[in-house]
Amino acid sequence: MLSSVALVQGHMEQKAEQVGLLVAGMLLVAQSFTTLAPDGPWDSPSFTRGVLGLLGMVLLYLAWFRQTFGIYGIAPTVDRWKNPGQTWLHVVVFGLACLVLTRAIRAFGGDVFPEPAGLLLMLVGMLALTNGLYVWLITNGPLMEEE
Repeated sequence: MLSSVALVQGHMEQKAEQVGLLVAGMLLVAQSFTTLAPDGPWDSPSFTRGVLGLLGMVLLYLAWFRQTFGIYGIAPTVDRWKNPGQTWLHVVVFGLACLVLTRAIRAFGGDVFPEPAGLLLMLVGMLALTNGLYVWLITNGPLMEEE
């Protein structure tokens, strides 16, 4: 009984850490849409907003990684995937959606989104797309190992 209570308590602490990363990341990304930022040591408030927004994206990624794989890390290696043979397509579709959204932001969202938003979204899309295609290559494609 005591061990199950400790297990639940450990799970709750992990969730709290994950939620903390998520909230901090969202706040830092959200601040990049405002004009509120100190000059920083480089005397450029817009650069400070960009640095804080990028830090927020890193925190959001760490929270997603923890939620998805159950550990803290940065590299979504294939051995961590539960079912890479089928879920690679979800990653490819996500990457393509990011690229389409990038195009829409650049065409229509000039006043709403900060200037580097399209570039960062394109980076996320390209990373997801290459990861998904690599997983397809080694699970279902020409690089699949014969057993």
